[in-house]
Amino acid sequence: LVLELNQVIIPTYGTVPDQQILHSPEWVDFDDKPDSLFFKDGQRRIDFVLVYEDESKKMTHKRSDRKKQKRKRQVYESNLINNGLQLEATRSVLDEKLIFVKVHAPWEVLCTYAEVMHIKLPLQHNDLKTRDSAFNWFSRLFRVDENIIKPEQEFFTAPFQKEHLSNFYIQDKDTFFNPATRSRIVHFILSRVEYATKNNVKKFGINKLLDTGIYKAAFPLHDSSFRHLSTDPSCPSERYLLYREWAHPKNIFKLQPLDFIRKYYGEKIGIYFAWLGFYTNMLTVAAIVGVGCFLYGCLTKDNCTWSQEVCDPNIGGNIIMCPQCDKVCTYWNLTITCESSKKLCIFDSFGTLVFAVFMGIWVTFFLEFWKRRQAELEYEWDTVEYLEQEEQVRPEYEARCTHVVMNEITQQEEHVPYTAFGKCVRMTFCTSAIFFWILLIIASVVGIIVYRLSVFLVFSAKLSQHISGTEAIRKYLTPQTATSVTASLISFVVIMILNIIYEKVAILITDFELPRTQTDYENSLTTKMFLFQFVNYYSSCFYIAFFKGKFVGYPGSPVYWLGKYRNEECDPGGCLLELTTQLAIIVGGKAIWNNIQEVLLPLIKNLIGRYSAAARSEKVVPRWEHDYHLQPIGKLGLFYEYLEMVIQFGFVTLFVASFPLAPLLALINNMLEIRLDAWKLTTQFRRMVPQKAQDIGAWQPILQGIAILAVVTNAMIIAFTSDMIPRLVYYWSFSVPPYGSHSSHTMKGYINSTLSVFNISDFRNASKPFSPWFGNQTTCRQVYRDLRYPPGDQHQYEHNIYYWHVIAAKLAFIIVMEHVIYFVKFVISYVIPDVSQKTKSKVKREKYLTQKLLHENDLKGVKKNMAKIADKIIKGPDSTFWPEDE
Repeated sequence: LVLELNQVIIPTYGTVPDQQILHSPEWVDFDDKPDSLFFKDGQRRIDFVLVYEDESKKMTHKRSDRKKQKRKRQVYESNLINNGLQLEATRSVLDEKLIFVKVHAPWEVLCTYAEVMHIKLPLQHNDLKTRDSAFNWFSRLFRVDENIIKPEQEFFTAPFQKEHLSNFYIQDKDTFFNPATRSRIVHFILSRVEYATKNNVKKFGINKLLDTGIYKAAFPLHDSSFRHLSTDPSCPSERYLLYREWAHPKNIFKLQPLDFIRKYYGEKIGIYFAWLGFYTNMLTVAAIVGVGCFLYGCLTKDNCTWSQEVCDPNIGGNIIMCPQCDKVCTYWNLTITCESSKKLCIFDSFGTLVFAVFMGIWVTFFLEFWKRRQAELEYEWDTVEYLEQEEQVRPEYEARCTHVVMNEITQQEEHVPYTAFGKCVRMTFCTSAIFFWILLIIASVVGIIVYRLSVFLVFSAKLSQHISGTEAIRKYLTPQTATSVTASLISFVVIMILNIIYEKVAILITDFELPRTQTDYENSLTTKMFLFQFVNYYSSCFYIAFFKGKFVGYPGSPVYWLGKYRNEECDPGGCLLELTTQLAIIVGGKAIWNNIQEVLLPLIKNLIGRYSAAARSEKVVPRWEHDYHLQPIGKLGLFYEYLEMVIQFGFVTLFVASFPLAPLLALINNMLEIRLDAWKLTTQFRRMVPQKAQDIGAWQPILQGIAILAVVTNAMIIAFTSDMIPRLVYYWSFSVPPYGSHSSHTMKGYINSTLSVFNISDFRNASKPFSPWFGNQTTCRQVYRDLRYPPGDQHQYEHNIYYWHVIAAKLAFIIVMEHVIYFVKFVISYVIPDVSQKTKSKVKREKYLTQKLLHENDLKGVKKNMAKIADKIIKGPDSTFWPEDE
């Protein structure tokens, strides 16, 4: 590609010598047409805008520095003109220091680069008949009115070739390349034109000029204001239509005009909103089932026998529980957990098991149907063979191509930025850096755990209360609850701080890797960031779900962490409720933080800029100056939008067994998120450079990995975090002889059976509570939901037969649930093809037409010429075919 650019496209690629005359843009005054998208002549369209501050008016740099910057900018603009682009400069209306350089790409430049970039363009109308869906009448109710936003015409397309220009569907040269394609071509040129050479190393590209401050901004124009139609009759006012029919809150229940979004913003933006809309629609089914399971829990909680026993003053009121920490903790009454046990009956019910199984199957349907939808979009948006044909090498990669290697395929020499050994060194360094930062996050999680263990003692002393106490606050603010809430808040703050730091580190590591293409770059960055975010966001949830309260020992022999801190026990209501609390704080806090960061900040900045500009002048302002005062979308573009949704997807699927209302909350959030993101793009941000994208990139395998892991986590939550398995074992085995005394299967006596007995005389001096013992009883009940032999038994305080039955049942449940769901997932994946038959037919038809129009026509021309030559040969020497001197 570099050789091709040097020889064909950019013959003047290189620094302009000092003695050579520099070409400069044409200077014009603003013509008081605020909505104009053309040069002053009204004919040449503005495809890109560059903004810089007049060096002669800068006061913040040394004179020599200003002179160097001016020279680099002049060389860069001169090289742009040498490469066929046309430039027109206009001074700002509001700030005389600012200069706007408008860029226009003529027809010849567009055709040349369209061929180099392998851009697909229309050949002829799509002549395949399509059948309307049976649900077409229903979906029409939610579509945008076709009279307002007309459906895009379908064409068969092929990579553009200048020599086959006549075969392409060209009605008008001015509209053959749409504004998005024109901007993409111009940005391609801007990214590869040189501005200086230092130590025989060429420096080029608009990105570096932006980073060094030589240019303040570079962007394509919005085509109109989002508030009203353009005054220019030739302007389609697509931005206004997108705001009114897509971004406005009134359209929250309407389907998105995806083809129109893709046309205006490019495939990369389009595929994101297509995925987000599809995910939101699929959440509707999950939300309905989740609400059903939640209502089932609400309706059956009054029939929850074990909760009734906890709240019964004659049962739970007579059960005294052992202290849950050393010395400062008090004995407590089981009835304190009455309210939490009622809540637990809602979430820890049979409906939760059904919902966990359903979500394991739902996520498979979601991923499989998305693959089909993505394949349709790949064809409709001409990205089927994008990675193989159209994607270009990153300029940063090209600049480092100094090593020569032999290509195994072509057996020709090619330039690469590093040797095989250098690549290994880079990968080793990057992998080590990633693991270091992940270990740093794990260390922060360990710090939070230490905080939990140490501060629990403080809260136990401050919130201590004797058994006979009746304060209402004790029911709701236990030491465990206070510890959990404060630890969750601290965890959230640590997560946000580490996010900010690691973002910069991940970018530095990926830049050092030097990926070849933009897709490779984004996939590499995505993988790093998600690994970090996965540990950052989910580690505390995994700790509560699978470690907290699992290794605590018993009052006479507690287990200590780091040899000092007694291991944490679950809240009296169980760890399932605590997991729900943790999820609510992290997800809720994350949503609030993202809204502040993504919405309020650009809105406030734009309002400040707008009011300050209005205070300075009441003059008519051109479209390019309006857009300049909007916020840039940032280098990572849609990365954080994807990350936010994928993290949410993880919470919805990985821990859904603890909170069946999660899909409903995610559905509500996503319906708002679609319109919020649309509103930001159309009103608060400059127009992005349209980019191609074949799919959602590295997020696809990440989603698949989460889906596989979700089956395991939900099975383990039901088995080890909830009390469902112990209750089932008691109901079917230990409530009736030979282990139980009831004549039929029942849940009566479950509480008394699961709370082992401990003799208070067996307390060690290091853990014996300070609080006095009331009454004549000599025993307390062991750790909440523990299964041990009572004191006096030959196996006292060892796990009893009930415990081993429960462990066996838990392991059997995990194995059965995983195998059943994985088998169903395999069947679904096999039955549902990734590409529909209709899409396959369209792809084959397009390839056939490309072959016919672009290649067979050439063969016909060759045959026709050969026939003429043959006729002349047959006519003999007298034919005019032979030279006249013969």
